Amino acid sequence: QVQLVESGGGLVQAGGSLRLSCAASGRTFSRYGMGWFRQAPGQEREFVAAISWRIGSTYYADSVKGRFTISRDNAKNTVYLQMNSLKPEDTAVYFCAADIDLRGPPARWDYEYDYWGQGTQVTVSS
Repeated sequence: QVQLVESGGGLVQAGGSLRLSCAASGRTFSRYGMGWFRQAPGQEREFVAAISWRIGSTYYADSVKGRFTISRDNAKNTVYLQMNSLKPEDTAVYFCAADIDLRGPPARWDYEYDYWGQGTQVTVSS
């Protein structure tokens, strides 16, 4: 069983920055692929970014490429999402997720993930 706890959400003006954190339980965090997803009101959950377990390769949704950066600190069992140049359309609940299947490339689909956090709200005002 893996528990994930997100933090760092909040209210920010357009153009601002936030850094989300996701702390994971378990002694094998370094072997988890990790991802971030988001869900805006009335919309389906969508992929944001992912980082693989082996070499830390990353993948981003086109909508956030160049503005968001995913990273991980295996010593702290934590994955981060640095969000810069935020836009009102980035407003959503952000979820982190863990993929324990030792996949090579970063997982990009929600069905590839095995565990989910409870989410943290990000609100970007115009």
